[in-house]
Amino acid sequence: MDIQKVIVILVFAAALFYIGRMVYRSLRTKEEGCGGNCKCGVDFSSIQPEKKK
Repeated sequence: MDIQKVIVILVFAAALFYIGRMVYRSLRTKEEGCGGNCKCGVDFSSIQPEKKK
């Protein structure tokens, strides 16, 4: 096998691993509770919107 083919296969495998890890982490955080973009424990009920004049 050519060295170029080996390098391409390694880069492709690394990319697949990276994408798979990102997908796994994004799905796993939803199961464990609060994900990255939520406002856990913050109560916005006392905040009044600003009235425009």
